[in-house]
Amino acid sequence: MTTRQYLGSGWDSDAWLVDGEWVERTARRPDVEPWLRTETTLLPWLAPQLPLEVPRPVVGKESPLTVRHRLVPGRPAGPDDGPGLGTAVGEFLVALHAVDLAAAVRRGLPSPERTSALRDAHVDRFESEVVPRLPPTTGNWLGERLAVIRDAPASVLVHGDLSADHVLIDDGRVSGVIDWGDARAGDPAKDLVWPLLQAGPRVAREVTAAYGVTGELAARARTWLDVGPCYAVVHGDDVGDHGLVAEALSWFPVI
Repeated sequence: MTTRQYLGSGWDSDAWLVDGEWVERTARRPDVEPWLRTETTLLPWLAPQLPLEVPRPVVGKESPLTVRHRLVPGRPAGPDDGPGLGTAVGEFLVALHAVDLAAAVRRGLPSPERTSALRDAHVDRFESEVVPRLPPTTGNWLGERLAVIRDAPASVLVHGDLSADHVLIDDGRVSGVIDWGDARAGDPAKDLVWPLLQAGPRVAREVTAAYGVTGELAARARTWLDVGPCYAVVHGDDVGDHGLVAEALSWFPVI
């Protein structure tokens, strides 16, 4: 008898655990379906090139479109995980960012041109909808950071949403990286935000050594973190969540 356990909803898809072994995902919106198909081409090609396990989805059924992959074992990384987390993440990012970008684009990865266009659209919106709601000095501070993001490179394959929730630990070791919905040609500094600035000083030291983080990359990672609340502000506007908007605006420093 097949068992299905609902795992929850992300921004783009709903997920179930089937028979304790398979993860099945369906799109929450029609525009997400093309990306789910892309994952079935991109991730199985990418997986052998990486030192950590990633999902290798296939199409399970067409109506509704359902992709499935074997469960990647592990739990989300946490602050109490021992030494080696940053080293494993750094080595993973070295391999990921060295992948042949043109070959990945041929398999459906959003191209540098697509990334730049989307980034310009986001920055335009942040400048017009977020900056005016801030005190003038804070708005100027944010405007300077948005200019850096607009000009950031889109030169490597990035995961795009690397966080504790998406880095898995199994039996005391880093076992895999999940949730590739934001993968694209992008700025390598984007993938360094969490390990450098949010995962704690030990992880930051380890990832800096394993990846070879430069001062320029570290500074741009800080800039990505600084502009992060903008995404929550405009999302709150889009869904009518005024509480989220107010909370996200409060995350900016008072300068």
